[in-house]
Amino acid sequence: MPLIAPPLSLYVHMPWCVKKCPYCDFNSHGVKGEPPPYAEYVDVLLADLDADLRDFGSAALGRPVHSIFFGGGTPSLFAPELIDRFLDGVRERLPLVDAAEITLETNPGTVEHGRFDGYLAAGVNRLSFGIQSFDDDKLRRLGRIHSASEAEAAVKSAQDAGYANINLDLMYALPQQTLDGAQADVTRAIALQPTHVSHYQLTLEPNTAFAANPPPLPDDDHSWAMQEACEAQLAAAGYGQYEISAYAQADRRCVHNLNYWRFGDYLGIGAGAHGKLTRTENGTVHRRWKTRHPKAYLAAGGHAGRIGGDGPVAVDELPFEYMLNALRLIDGVPLADFAERTGVPMERIAPALASARERGWLVEGTARLQTTALGQRFLNDVISTFLD
Repeated sequence: MPLIAPPLSLYVHMPWCVKKCPYCDFNSHGVKGEPPPYAEYVDVLLADLDADLRDFGSAALGRPVHSIFFGGGTPSLFAPELIDRFLDGVRERLPLVDAAEITLETNPGTVEHGRFDGYLAAGVNRLSFGIQSFDDDKLRRLGRIHSASEAEAAVKSAQDAGYANINLDLMYALPQQTLDGAQADVTRAIALQPTHVSHYQLTLEPNTAFAANPPPLPDDDHSWAMQEACEAQLAAAGYGQYEISAYAQADRRCVHNLNYWRFGDYLGIGAGAHGKLTRTENGTVHRRWKTRHPKAYLAAGGHAGRIGGDGPVAVDELPFEYMLNALRLIDGVPLADFAERTGVPMERIAPALASARERGWLVEGTARLQTTALGQRFLNDVISTFLD
């Protein structure tokens, strides 16, 4: 079946942070000694983008960009004028849709008071704060560099600067956390009136300090009780759950993340950034990722050495990759999108669909791929059904 190109987004990875958190498995590097070469990095980002556009040709050139996401690391370590220079460079190279969503991740402990005006003027229209908790003891255990009061002050400062679209990241099932403690975090988050809340469970990821020396975490039953109680709390406050760990006010769902979950396309630039492009000219879904270490990425200067891996996704892997994203959405996706965005005929996944429905994991009799409440709880098992 011929592929149809989905919407295109741009992911930009900013790899530095003040301090590496013990639970973090992202490609982030604590700042030590001399400040990182922030301005040089922006130049290399644009060179990386130029090279990708040359390499991918019609698969990327001229396509409108629906969202841009600065992730990290801590992107707010970059001064507003550098973000402005980068966004100007993007606009010179690619068209942006009207009111394109442009998100910058920030941590309360790294933004100087008053800088939000600069990010807003540069074109950043959405902020995502890495709060994680409003309990100072839990923040210390997580290795965060901010306090609860600093977090609240940073969010209010952004709102005073004119930001009307703000996400707060919260974690639950923290070391020795109680149900009351998890709900208290949600209460304080709601009081700040963000438009979006990301609420996800702390997990022990390989190659992290927490994996090497695990802290005392709540067991599965207590973690599930926290999730259910906090979901109800957010719903009562007007935050509708639309993805396993994402809650939003009406019309404030994250455009960028929705594009990931719907198996959309995205260019990934920056150290360790991943991208995915639909190549309609040869009927493949192509993935490319960049070399991870900032020094190696900078040294490549936009040349071939910046690429850490490259190539089409094997046809046998496409059903699993698609479901890994799409089934996270509470409302699911149109069934027809699977074939249009993978090129794999529906017959290929018919046995897996039947098996998942028999187990009560997928909604019956619908033109959508959508998990049931049971399927959401056992999502990893549902997705593994589609492993070839």
